[in-house]
Amino acid sequence: MTNHVKIIAEIGVNHNGQLKLALEHVDAACEAGADTVKFQTFDADRLASIHSKKAKYQENKNLEETQYQMLKKLELTKNMHREIFLYCKKKKIECISSGFDIADINFLLDLGQTVFKVPSGEIINIPYLRHLSEKAQSIILSTGMATIEEIKKSLSLLTAGKLTMDDITILHCTSQYPAPFNELNLNVLKSFKEIFGLNVGYSDHSLGIDAAIASVALGATVIEKHFTLDKSLPGPDHKASIDPQELTQMVRSIRNIEIALGEKEKKPTK
Repeated sequence: MTNHVKIIAEIGVNHNGQLKLALEHVDAACEAGADTVKFQTFDADRLASIHSKKAKYQENKNLEETQYQMLKKLELTKNMHREIFLYCKKKKIECISSGFDIADINFLLDLGQTVFKVPSGEIINIPYLRHLSEKAQSIILSTGMATIEEIKKSLSLLTAGKLTMDDITILHCTSQYPAPFNELNLNVLKSFKEIFGLNVGYSDHSLGIDAAIASVALGATVIEKHFTLDKSLPGPDHKASIDPQELTQMVRSIRNIEIALGEKEKKPTK
């Protein structure tokens, strides 16, 4: 029996604030064989200053647009969330969303979400982590830009409530869009297993699907990859995402790797 790697198609904000486009992404992720689709739940008024500049990868032809203005266009309303979650239930695919503050988490709890992915930027958000420790059933913890000490502190906060270490998967991540191959350091997955003794995974921001596939051979049990229907669409994340054809190939390759890893014992086969 092989271990099943959870493959998360990170739709994120690639819906461009449009319900129809969000549901089309869900359809494509289902067809490609993903286990989970993931969105982002935020209120731009609480998330960004009106004067915040965009990150380099977020820049586009609209040079005068601020990060706040961009995020405001990418919000999903509460009704859109409800329709997406119901649609995913109908399509029999897991749907989760990353909330960026406690109000977001409470809304997602009301929608019935139990698995929470902590974005890398919230790994030092103490009230947020304490709240999740009491409310979530399981956690996927992303660690882009974090030090080992910050991860240890985060884990101690997450397990201060009802969660145990067995409820947590740590994702290695390089917070660069796209992330260059010489900065991926996939061997960190092995270090995480040695240091923390937890399930590990990989949130992949590199171009293509090679790194995600390789990480499975290094022990990743969760793979998260940004996904878009069309890389040429306007929006901050489309260019660094994979398209339906690439997602289909990535899923197929990971399933083959699961089988090929087989057993640890060296012995003749039948």
